[in-house]
Amino acid sequence: MILALFLSFFLFVIGVAGILLSRKNIILIIMSLELLLLSCNYNYILFSVYLDDLIGQVFALLILSVGASESAVGLALVISYYRTYKYI
Repeated sequence: MILALFLSFFLFVIGVAGILLSRKNIILIIMSLELLLLSCNYNYILFSVYLDDLIGQVFALLILSVGASESAVGLALVISYYRTYKYI
């Protein structure tokens, strides 16, 4: 269990570093946000299995759906921005 918590912490640190280091690239920021959400999901599922409770897995599914919609909206905004201003 401790190894899984370290893995989740490592994913979280990579996500935060990605957000802090790549402020100009919106695609990398969205990918880093996905890493943050996945590390939280990993913790939810880990503790759900450890405590033999189903609520953590339900929250993980909800967070995955929110993350997928956030990525789709972000990518649509980037595509519309590049179509409007062809050269940046």
